[in-house]
Amino acid sequence: MSALIEQYGVWLWFAASVILMVLETVIPGVHFIWFGVAAAIVGFLALAVPIAWQWQVIAFAAIAFATVFFVRRKARFAEAKTDEPVLNIRGAQYIGRTVTVEEAIVNGRGKVRIGDTVWAVEGEDAPKGARVTVTGVDGTVLVAGHPENA
Repeated sequence: MSALIEQYGVWLWFAASVILMVLETVIPGVHFIWFGVAAAIVGFLALAVPIAWQWQVIAFAAIAFATVFFVRRKARFAEAKTDEPVLNIRGAQYIGRTVTVEEAIVNGRGKVRIGDTVWAVEGEDAPKGARVTVTGVDGTVLVAGHPENA
């Protein structure tokens, strides 16, 4: 191993960087790219300043750790602000709406009609034709409460 490191030296970091970048394209998920960036940075650092390979490995670990956590902190995809927060949660768009029971809610389960769509619903028992208010969403099932007789 030492002979390989001595023979190719700094170029191993660039090779590792390329391999990690290729892995990122083959196995996407933003995992390998930051390690590839760290390997490239260590390669350039080792070209500029001759340092022992042990310190290069330590620098790689530190830079990889820093890039992963820096990007993770800066790129909060789940907390992205939008003017349409329920755009891709179709059922959440109906919270607060009063709808008609299509199939009686018995033992807490039934169906309601919203426009031309029939939705599964959970909530207090209500007869067919009653009006209920959508109070929440559980996956693809609407949660209803406050039955009113039609």
